[in-house]
Amino acid sequence: MASCQIKAQQQDRNSERKQPPSFEELIEMMDENEDGKLSKKEVKGPLKDDFDKIDLNEDGFISEEELEKAPKPERRGGPNRN
Repeated sequence: MASCQIKAQQQDRNSERKQPPSFEELIEMMDENEDGKLSKKEVKGPLKDDFDKIDLNEDGFISEEELEKAPKPERRGGPNRN
């Protein structure tokens, strides 16, 4: 019974976050020097992996506009993910 409750809670958390974080949320989470910009040193995960693809003007920072134009990462797993 407890395992069913845990699985239901995990599914609820997964369904709560359907959209990737907004630029403002990313700034809040990753902007270590609080300059309002995201540099390659500050970003993590898929954003770091694809930094050069996202930084269209090659200034070393990801802007809100560049993030909006960025290709969306593929979701891991499928709808039948356990």
